[in-house]
Amino acid sequence: MKFTSTIDHPPQFDPLQPCSPISYPIKTLEELETRSYFESFHCPFNKSSVPLKPTSLPNRPRLLVCHDMKGGYVDDKWVQGGTNADAYAIRHWYLIDVFVYFSHKLVTLPPPCWTNTAHRHGVKVLGTFITEWDEGRLICNKLLATKESAQMCAERLAELAIDLGFDGWLINMEVGLLEEQIPILKEFVSHLTHTMHSSMPESLVIWYDSVITTGNLSWQDQLNEKNKPFFDICDGIFVNYTWKSNYPDLSAAVAGDRKFDVYMGIDVYGRNTFGGGQWNTNVALDVLKKANVSAAIFAPGWLYETKQPPDFQTAQNCWWELVAKSWGRVNNYPKLLPFYSNFDQGQGYHISVEGNQLTDAPWNNMSCQGFQPRLEFIDGPTPDAIQFIVDFKEESYNGGGNITFKGTLEDNVPFTIRLFQGELLLDNVPLVVTYSVKSKGGSLLGLSLQFSSLLSERISVLVAPSEMNGLSHKFSKVIMPSQVGKMASKWIVHEGTVAMDGLMLTEIHAVCYRTRSTPRELISEVRADNQDSALAPSLAEYSAVLGHITIKNSSENLFFPPSTAWLTESQYIKYSLISQGFKTASLKILWKLKDGNNFLFPKYNIYVEKLAKQVDGNAAGRLEDTRVYLGAAHVQAFYISDLSIPSHIGRLKFIIQACAADGTCQELDDSPYMLLDVEGQ
Repeated sequence: MKFTSTIDHPPQFDPLQPCSPISYPIKTLEELETRSYFESFHCPFNKSSVPLKPTSLPNRPRLLVCHDMKGGYVDDKWVQGGTNADAYAIRHWYLIDVFVYFSHKLVTLPPPCWTNTAHRHGVKVLGTFITEWDEGRLICNKLLATKESAQMCAERLAELAIDLGFDGWLINMEVGLLEEQIPILKEFVSHLTHTMHSSMPESLVIWYDSVITTGNLSWQDQLNEKNKPFFDICDGIFVNYTWKSNYPDLSAAVAGDRKFDVYMGIDVYGRNTFGGGQWNTNVALDVLKKANVSAAIFAPGWLYETKQPPDFQTAQNCWWELVAKSWGRVNNYPKLLPFYSNFDQGQGYHISVEGNQLTDAPWNNMSCQGFQPRLEFIDGPTPDAIQFIVDFKEESYNGGGNITFKGTLEDNVPFTIRLFQGELLLDNVPLVVTYSVKSKGGSLLGLSLQFSSLLSERISVLVAPSEMNGLSHKFSKVIMPSQVGKMASKWIVHEGTVAMDGLMLTEIHAVCYRTRSTPRELISEVRADNQDSALAPSLAEYSAVLGHITIKNSSENLFFPPSTAWLTESQYIKYSLISQGFKTASLKILWKLKDGNNFLFPKYNIYVEKLAKQVDGNAAGRLEDTRVYLGAAHVQAFYISDLSIPSHIGRLKFIIQACAADGTCQELDDSPYMLLDVEGQ
């Protein structure tokens, strides 16, 4: 595997002391054995908040993607988010079955932002246990000293995965061992697999092709009799990436009916990897697809680290499209209700809530990444009539992302783009479809829902705010939604009801169209002889932004517990005097329901109001424009670091706004809050 340096914590880092929560690895066997991580200030913040339904991996070739980006724990280590709008992230989850977070430290714990967004897209997440070099050999001598020591370490690893909410481990023993240590090593792998399966059904333990049954460190580049004993006691093998063209077939033969548990490695950096990796990664994928085994892509961060032109966003989309064409998509959504996407990529230059922009500062937090669309042209006058992109610079409706559509269209000539491919079987409860749009002039945008029956009958339903003259025949049914909201920022929220009992929702399309252009909007058509043509079709500029989509059952009743139902508290309060009459506060706030219900909302927006000191006996009041957005929490705790407090402020009010799975946020006046007196501190 690739060797890169990790960004280490500064020497003064003390995991017991409060500071902005971070993710970090466990570096020593002693830390693992003593369970010291669970005593860390940071541990409660590192729990995944998005559960993954226990499901077996599909019985087909699978795609595993192994993260390796600058050694790990870079922008993604900031649990509550960072300030790099260009931070590395993966968005093409519809192509991935398993994701491994990797570093060269002993125990690599996936930052919760990766687990949250992967789980949201139905992808399993593994941490990494690795031993390498001389230090790794010393660790193995302790780990494999006795059967009991091996079992204890396996149990510690299982405990970490279960407590933090990820799905298992990649085991990479890249050191030479004594042959007499191999039985205990096998006990370690077997006990870890058994313990994980017992505590977390459908979890995974995958062995990396490294040490063999003689104890030698000898990468086989295939599954054979030298490494199969390890494969037999866990859930799969990640085969080293320097294999030859016939090795996939040989490995499949050895694996028998477990051939899909063989993940043949591909190094995107291309170091002796079959096909050369990089922009030829698909060459290896084609061979593996033909051999009917699984693939393990290592270090897709190559695109980011080597600054592939013209920019990372474009390069990443092009590279993953090569993967898609070779391997095919493996995940479809929506699969469950409610389905909500604000197209947030987990980074950007602003954050909005229901059409109101809260901040214009650059940020990154992959836990906020929504379901990512795969934008594909379906129908229209020409594929380039409308340019469409997932955009995190244009003002958003919710979060920091949206889809923008810009170009030219004739009246009543629609342009259609596929957004999602789903597998959602419907019952007899109607669907409520809600979406937000911001547009210019006569530009209109609707949603087309594609359904199929058990008899493969295809039905299309258009939800659109205005009749498309003469085009209704293109759809099985047209629904005119009601307008449920219009913001000062010109966002319009449409809502319609669709009843399709017993059908499966298979696709969601965006339909761009115009109904009637004014003379000012028309773009003159010019003939070859430079004379205006009265017969030429009249084009008009088209510009619309899709802010979000929500699909849910009409029977769902959303309930936000009132502020009186919550208990809030503060911990680790620390004040620092900056200058005369000016100070800062750092503290941790926590909240939970009084009735003991441990229900967790997917996200909480955190705000602060700075209240003026009492003057002449009058109660303190909120100052104008002093409600400030602080960030988003995905657990029921948030740490505020160095909050500035001017001298005229006597009290701080922290507001915790719950956000539901359908994207709806609690009214701020009804949200739980915590008061902190700062006068005299």
